[in-house]
Amino acid sequence: MELGFFDGEFISMEERRVQLEDRGYQFGDGIYEATHVYNGKCFALDRHLARCRRSLRELRIPITYMDEELIAIHEDLIKKSGIKNGVIYFQITRGVAKRSHAFPESVVPLLSMTIRESKTNTKWQAEGISCTLFEDIRWLRCDIKTLNLLGNVLAKQASHDKNLQGTIQYRKDTNLITEGSSSNFFVVKDGVIWTHPISNLILKGVTRSILVEEIIPKLGYTLVEKAFSPEFARYADEAFATSTSLEVTPVVSLDGTTIGDGKPGEITKALLASYHELVKKECGALS
Repeated sequence: MELGFFDGEFISMEERRVQLEDRGYQFGDGIYEATHVYNGKCFALDRHLARCRRSLRELRIPITYMDEELIAIHEDLIKKSGIKNGVIYFQITRGVAKRSHAFPESVVPLLSMTIRESKTNTKWQAEGISCTLFEDIRWLRCDIKTLNLLGNVLAKQASHDKNLQGTIQYRKDTNLITEGSSSNFFVVKDGVIWTHPISNLILKGVTRSILVEEIIPKLGYTLVEKAFSPEFARYADEAFATSTSLEVTPVVSLDGTTIGDGKPGEITKALLASYHELVKKECGALS
């Protein structure tokens, strides 16, 4: 069953516990993470917690939960819910205080979490997805996994309006692609893998990091961390998006232009297979 955790208590998803003056609710003043659960185990939770700590530091929100506490709550949510394959979402806001833009004094951050059943879309991985381009209108600290997601929401809606599966964002002033609406984006050209470098303009995705730091070097591919234009992406040999939910998902069409031969490429498939091997090693055989 779906289950929640709010301010120290496990609660049903039907309970309503939002604090009216929670700064997350009023300002989007907080951070979040989402971790995939395979076979009753969290995958790459250590990477998610490390990014969580970084986001809190960047927003100057006090770190009041130790990793051991957060790991224990993740495990309890899995055990109490009985969910074996799903996603655990957690967010930490600055806390509850009288509404004022400046940071309040002596306020305690508020943690809330949910677990829901979820499975990766294997059909998308087998056939690829089609994406639209959308101007990246987000603020200039996209490297923080903040609750401020209106730019991402509008980008996601752009693909929904066109009955497509994804959105790839680009900065209008430079005509360079940044990332997806909730994913990182890669292309393959002449055997070389390209992706936007780590900067304030993109989120350092956990799946991206696993590919860049572990899988791509292991498989011996060449990686170029350099921004590229939509035109370069349209005429790439392969393209794919990465995220906790997408894992490694081929992109076979961009704004109506077929990428490569319109099928998942060999390098993309090799990266996905290697990713699944890491999941199996940490969490057991995929079901």
